Amino acid sequence: MTTSTTDSGAQPKKPLLLIVEDDVNQRALYEEEMRDEGYEVVTASDGRQALQVATDAHPDLVIMDVNMPVMDGLDTMSRLIEVDRHIPVIIHTAYESYKDSFASWSADAYIVKSGDLNNLKEKVRELLESRDSSA
Repeated sequence: MTTSTTDSGAQPKKPLLLIVEDDVNQRALYEEEMRDEGYEVVTASDGRQALQVATDAHPDLVIMDVNMPVMDGLDTMSRLIEVDRHIPVIIHTAYESYKDSFASWSADAYIVKSGDLNNLKEKVRELLESRDSSA
């Protein structure tokens, strides 16, 4: 899916983000903030659900928590890459220590959670623009 396609002269398609976050309040906040930025959003509460949503919805970018039940974010990310190896993934976690994990190196970005979502929003824009320009 690209962001430059149109549906019979309609408005350009909005990029679709998949937000994978087990905390219901954080998931709702991220969803609202990203919709306010002009993105379509689908969500998942764990890694297994994220894989199903990604397979069905084909998101343009994934924002992934790491520490989740059922399947953690690093395992999920490696399986997502099998679904679409070109999909940008942002690891968004409260734990800076995962940055040193070999498994996190395949992510396109690593952002430590904070109350200020500007870094996350900026990285989403940057990765989507980069993906569009290389398509």
